[in-house]
Amino acid sequence: MRFTTSAICILAFCAGSVSAQTKSTSKADLVDFGMMTWPEVKAALAAGKTTALIYNGGTEQRGPQCVNGGHTLIGEATVIAIARRLGNAIAAPVLPFSPNNASPDLPGTIGLSVGVYAAINEEVAEQMIKNGFKNVVLMGDHGGGQKELGEVAKKLDAKYSPQGIHVVFADEVYSKREEDFNKWLADHGYPVSSHAGIPDTSEMLYLGGDQGWVRKELIPTAVGDPVGKRDPNVKRINNGISGDGRRSTAELGKQVFDMKVDYAVNQIHRLLNGNATVAQQ
Repeated sequence: MRFTTSAICILAFCAGSVSAQTKSTSKADLVDFGMMTWPEVKAALAAGKTTALIYNGGTEQRGPQCVNGGHTLIGEATVIAIARRLGNAIAAPVLPFSPNNASPDLPGTIGLSVGVYAAINEEVAEQMIKNGFKNVVLMGDHGGGQKELGEVAKKLDAKYSPQGIHVVFADEVYSKREEDFNKWLADHGYPVSSHAGIPDTSEMLYLGGDQGWVRKELIPTAVGDPVGKRDPNVKRINNGISGDGRRSTAELGKQVFDMKVDYAVNQIHRLLNGNATVAQQ
């Protein structure tokens, strides 16, 4: 699929989208492609760091209490942690846009069409392969686009596997983590929530609560439309929150974050078993 001019511009923007939180100063711990020099990347490849992690974030309204760049900010912290745990991986710059649509009512979203989104991921994956990586792992922090990431991985793996190069999609960092954590919340008496609710707000509190990621004074009122079946006679709360996020805490956010990293590392080990030597913890 060929790029449009706008898609090329998006890639240029992505290359500069590196959070200060994920910057590493120790050469022995360098896993952030955007914070490495080309000799450092080349040396890391020669030393066996031949797995590239491509993590998709997003720019999306997240209720009144959380900043719009939440998916990307979370993605940067997550992919760096995954790379360090794997031991043989380098994290590409997190892509800051996902399949979505802007809205004048809740003007916090910058979305992409699914075609452009898939094309960007395909092109970035192939660029990492050209750089010398032998395995590419696609992941995403946003529900929209999961299907496309799987399709891109399948297409590129078929193309490059005859050369001993593999492209895989690690979906459990999003889907399994979401399902399992929501079950944990329900089992422990927490109210149901989804977008901009307890999981989202809590993770942002844990990773960036002291960096301005969350308007903490608004958490006591962080309640929106009920999740699931709703009473048609009750006026909709159009604030971007699905469910009740008022019991969000940094402690719950740590649980979410740790689950994401654990699930991703374990799945990547399974996906690449037999295709690459993945360093153990």
